[in-house]
Amino acid sequence: MKSSKLFVLASVLCLTVVYTISQIGADEKPGDKKAVSKEPGEKPKVSLEIVSWEETQKLVAAHKGKIVVLDAWSTSCQPCMKEFPNLVKLHQKYAGKGVACMSLSCDYQGIKNKPPEFYRERVLKFLDKQGAGFQNLLATDPADELYDKMELASIPAVFVYGRDGKLAKRFDNEQAKTEDDNFTYADVTKLVEELLKAK
Repeated sequence: MKSSKLFVLASVLCLTVVYTISQIGADEKPGDKKAVSKEPGEKPKVSLEIVSWEETQKLVAAHKGKIVVLDAWSTSCQPCMKEFPNLVKLHQKYAGKGVACMSLSCDYQGIKNKPPEFYRERVLKFLDKQGAGFQNLLATDPADELYDKMELASIPAVFVYGRDGKLAKRFDNEQAKTEDDNFTYADVTKLVEELLKAK
């Protein structure tokens, strides 16, 4: 008699455990796992266009009505690459709120046997690693000539344009006396937020 009661109790306990496990599985929605961890194939598509500084200005102007953040950088510039992920974060936060992010690679040095196309793979590799799913450009102007056109001594530099298409501010480190004086993306983000509030 005792053994049959024990058998019934064990059976009930087993069924309860099986039912509980099945309910936990049923509560999971098919998309839940994707929401928690991004699938490898979900990375944003990264593209790279080879353009001159004049063409870059036209592409900026094409975003009139939006605030444009243009980051001038290079794969040979460590401070540029250190700050670049912040441009990606800015894009992720404000892309749907009237902000267009762009990057301009200044990698081309003007060496005859190394045209702008020579740098494409290196630049794309970095952009892809960063998940830079916005408009990416590679300058056809040699870096020294490009800096002259931008009236800039060196990079990194970030150009922020207002909704009217005019340059609101250029962030660079030309006036910095120490590393602590260098601009950060916190400064850029602050200006972007101010421009967004000003209607």
